[in-house]
Amino acid sequence: MSARQAGEPGRELARDPRRLVGIALMCVAPVFFASLDATGKVLAGSGVDPLLTTFMRYAVNVALVTAFLNPVTRPGVAKSRRLPLQILRSLLLFGSTACNFLALRSLQLAETISIQFAAPLTVALLAGPLLGEWSSRMRLAAVAAGFVGVLVIVRPDALAAEPAILFSLGAMLCYAVYVIVTRKLAAYDSTATTVFYTGLGGLAVMSPLLPCIWTAPASGTLWALLIAVGLFGTIGHWLLVLAHARAPASLLAPFIYTQILWSVLLGYLLFGDVPSPWTMLGAGIIVASGLALLAEDALMRRGTRRSGPRSAG
Repeated sequence: MSARQAGEPGRELARDPRRLVGIALMCVAPVFFASLDATGKVLAGSGVDPLLTTFMRYAVNVALVTAFLNPVTRPGVAKSRRLPLQILRSLLLFGSTACNFLALRSLQLAETISIQFAAPLTVALLAGPLLGEWSSRMRLAAVAAGFVGVLVIVRPDALAAEPAILFSLGAMLCYAVYVIVTRKLAAYDSTATTVFYTGLGGLAVMSPLLPCIWTAPASGTLWALLIAVGLFGTIGHWLLVLAHARAPASLLAPFIYTQILWSVLLGYLLFGDVPSPWTMLGAGIIVASGLALLAEDALMRRGTRRSGPRSAG
């Protein structure tokens, strides 16, 4: 790489300060996501049913979203050209959230988030048969390496000791398919419509179950934590939207991995958890594989821009 090429990203940031704001927002969003997981783990440890926590996650989210985004303030927002896909997407996110909260009853924050970060690798693998976006050999090698990282964390002895790892794997798979469906919907529905439907599936599933899982929180602190779960998730996703409105996804994506640092820190401060060497090794492999995917994608985009359109003649 020449000195000129190495200096291109810095010059682009200097010319467009909005990108710096986007990076800053992308660095703050993982703080809220890590706080969401930590709060869910605190609630589980306090005897609150993870499914009740899941209900509150979506009840607060839907209340906040519909306060600003509804058929009155945005006519036509509820009209979807692919309603079954919107419902499926919402249910997949619900499945990911519920499985994650169930996993957090037993697993450390660092373990669950490390497994979750295998989702982009799974997306790269599934994008071929589901979206027609076939991966190159380099991308497939990065995906294979990433799954080796998952196997380092999900060892046979670890799985035997903590079957809750299966919940974390389920959360990761649900989220990966959720991303695929989100990308497919982008060709049919507006972002506003997709945001409007995001929490409705989870709320619709959990509402009939509420009488079976409802136990009144024993203190105002638990009520505050249940509400905080919804606030942390909603604010985190809102920051992601703001960040991607200011900078390209390829520039922002690496910063989401800072969530591992926050998860480790909160896990230690709140629960005294110290990740095992196997967890940290596996997390490192997964992050490195994800960054390799991003680098390969950036190289392909740069090559496409430099080649430019070719004339028919």
